[in-house]
Amino acid sequence: STCGSHISVILLFYIFIHYLFVADSAVLLAMAFDRYVAICYPLQYATILTSTVIRKIAAAIVTRSFIIIFPCIFLLKRLHYCRLNIIGHTFCEHIGIARLSCSDISINVWYGLAVALLSIGLDIILITVSYTHILQAVFHLSSRDARFKALSTCGSHISVILLFYIPALFSAFAYRFGGRHIPRYVHIIMANLYVVIPPMLNP
Repeated sequence: STCGSHISVILLFYIFIHYLFVADSAVLLAMAFDRYVAICYPLQYATILTSTVIRKIAAAIVTRSFIIIFPCIFLLKRLHYCRLNIIGHTFCEHIGIARLSCSDISINVWYGLAVALLSIGLDIILITVSYTHILQAVFHLSSRDARFKALSTCGSHISVILLFYIPALFSAFAYRFGGRHIPRYVHIIMANLYVVIPPMLNP
């Protein structure tokens, strides 16, 4: 796809896509926390997740997403672009944009990897911890119907989580390590899976 002749247009599109990606990851974490409280502490749900707490979670999601994506603007702006501004992708991916330049992009590669491991990786760890506690609580329920209801409540959320993180991590690592050996259409399909489908399916 052609992202335009000016790098500023590419950067605007980049910021929009990646800001929403980091925010989506945080929303999935917030949903896991919501499920944890609802299943493990059902009687205290209204007192734990008050409107003030929800506003603070929303503010944290917005702030964290901005802090993570903001340095990328300067990392991409500093590069010297000497090739065609055509990206063989359906959206302006960080390393895809960086590879249009003739400069050394090692800082971009390592920052992108750090973001994937520290922010997204931390979200995955916390979601896993949350669902570990949820499953422990569910399997201690005496009623089979209650267990089924609790698991079905979490089933759709777990499906969205897997559909979001598996392709995202594949893309993040494949682009940085040996991505040239994987056909371009595989990168595009995997990227579309985590950029388009989970936000569309996630209520």
